[in-house]
Amino acid sequence: MNIEIIGLIAAVLTTSAFIPQVVKTKKTKDVESLSLPMYLVMLSGVLLWLVYGIYINSAAIILANLLTAGLVALLLSYKIRFTNK
Repeated sequence: MNIEIIGLIAAVLTTSAFIPQVVKTKKTKDVESLSLPMYLVMLSGVLLWLVYGIYINSAAIILANLLTAGLVALLLSYKIRFTNK
């Protein structure tokens, strides 16, 4: 088994973990429990992982962190848009 396949499976699992939060937040517009500092730090880390993945040419790391960055950015946009509304 190619080790990259294990990475791709891990990428799907860890990235998909954000989907329920994105769906729930979009539906309810309740962002009270979302931590802005946590998601800013998470986005920074994910972007650095993306750079690392590009540097080492790892499809699993690139894919996971590209998708995760998009989901985290979406949650951050909800946090900003729905706060105090």
